[in-house]
Amino acid sequence: MSAVADQPIELVLATHNQGKVAEFQRMLGARIPGLVVLPYEGPVPVEDGTTFAENALIKARAAVAHTGRIALADDSGLCVDILGGAPGIFSARWSGTHADADANLRLLLAQLGDVRRPNRNAHFHCTIALVVPGADGSEPREFLAEGEWAGSISYEPRGSYGHGYDPIFEPDGREVTAAELRPDEKNAESHRGRAFEALIPQLQAVLAELG
Repeated sequence: MSAVADQPIELVLATHNQGKVAEFQRMLGARIPGLVVLPYEGPVPVEDGTTFAENALIKARAAVAHTGRIALADDSGLCVDILGGAPGIFSARWSGTHADADANLRLLLAQLGDVRRPNRNAHFHCTIALVVPGADGSEPREFLAEGEWAGSISYEPRGSYGHGYDPIFEPDGREVTAAELRPDEKNAESHRGRAFEALIPQLQAVLAELG
């Protein structure tokens, strides 16, 4: 990847969340020297897909259409077995259109109030979409990488790290919640970390092809 290191290549992360941009820059910059992750400053598309993959692609396609650059987007959520995989793609707005993370968490705990172990199994899922603009009017190329993190739902929130449902998610093989793991520990085994690892070979191949 010396060509990438010698001449920086920029890609757009389809999010307005500056914290996520910084996170992806750290992860990608450590693996692909010279790669610069830029925030997306265009219009926000309607995420009306029925799967994580569809929503991730919707966001990445919109970023490519607006910027003409290579774009990444991720879509993730918590899937609870006994709820048929819900909240799933609705994780961020589980308690309503204007929901916040605490309201979502409290609603989910209430819905599982009478459910005992081992029927509280769940997993986090993440899909990352990579969309590469086509050359000379050709269609963009699209790649997907996925990761899952299995665990169960605790009876009450614990921990001060992380965000969203992390305080009530206990990863398999752990006696702590995701919010009790240090960020470096979480990133090493989380759904997003696993999707990221699956993405790296695809992204490296694209960048090597572009020179």
